[in-house]
Amino acid sequence: MFVLAEIEDTVKIVPNDFGKSDNDAITDALNEKFANKVVQEVGLCVCVYDILTTSEGFILYGDGCSYIKVTFRLTVFRPFVGEVLTGRIKSCSPSGVRVSMGFFDDIHIPGATLQVGSEFDPAEQVWVWNYDGEKMYMDIDEPIRFRVLREIFTDATPTHHTPSNTATGRRQSVADVSASNDLAANSTKIPPYALTCTIQEDGLGLLSWWGS
Repeated sequence: MFVLAEIEDTVKIVPNDFGKSDNDAITDALNEKFANKVVQEVGLCVCVYDILTTSEGFILYGDGCSYIKVTFRLTVFRPFVGEVLTGRIKSCSPSGVRVSMGFFDDIHIPGATLQVGSEFDPAEQVWVWNYDGEKMYMDIDEPIRFRVLREIFTDATPTHHTPSNTATGRRQSVADVSASNDLAANSTKIPPYALTCTIQEDGLGLLSWWGS
């Protein structure tokens, strides 16, 4: 579930941190930059594990900050395909079940990979596993065990959209531009890192189903 990733980067140490030890100043700067962020093809960064090598710091003219080239290792959340994990049901929809592990919410179990015989109950807004004539409800916040099928990395770098004014021939106000930008941002919220999972096996699904 957690792995170590070796990364090389140039870190910026501001003058206020010159009083710290080199290791503490570098670690704090790296954690501020990487912690709780997704690095493409690496995973969700948790924190700096250790510092491997550092260069001599150099200061740019008129800047005052020290720049140091660092090789370091990060603790990263990146479960391997086939790994079995445990989380809690965050929400249900006709497309499937969304699971949270507390620190990571972008886990999706499609309806097609739920236990055979499962169906969505629109009245209760939950999935139900019909097993031997008994209805097993997948209620919100229930602990659930699942297996990772695949991981999906998406470049979520924001892009600026300039609204066109040619249709109306008028100049857009600041409010118009702000509303257009907000709409564009909210309509394309794709997670930079997500997991697609399954519970279509014995022993997977709600822990209460299996007495564990």
